[in-house]
Amino acid sequence: MIPFHLAFEPGLSLYEQVVYAAKKAVLSGRLRPGDPFPSVRTLSTELKINPNTAHKVIAQLVSEGLIEVRAGIGTVVSVRAGSTAAERANLLKKELEQLVVEAKTLGLTLAEVSAALEQHWKRLDGSGA
Repeated sequence: MIPFHLAFEPGLSLYEQVVYAAKKAVLSGRLRPGDPFPSVRTLSTELKINPNTAHKVIAQLVSEGLIEVRAGIGTVVSVRAGSTAAERANLLKKELEQLVVEAKTLGLTLAEVSAALEQHWKRLDGSGA
């Protein structure tokens, strides 16, 4: 079973989408240090992606220090997998850029976007509208 959600988006490579979903699961704490991480075979089979793509995903996550391969155990979430505010915020980079581009296209000001963001935040947080 894959321990993270993946919503396939057209226009983005499968590799980037799987890496993003896995990073999000680790940095959000859904996957904790020491938790098992799916093997190349499991990723490939369950996500229906090429084994080479699955291998590339795991290699990327290992190189970033988010997961590690332990002899006799398998692939696990790294103890060093930090979850700093900067790392979590970096996951939103693409979405924030899209929001800014759309807002500018619509002619909205930074103040208007900030106010709308605050309103939605409060609504979802249950602290008023």
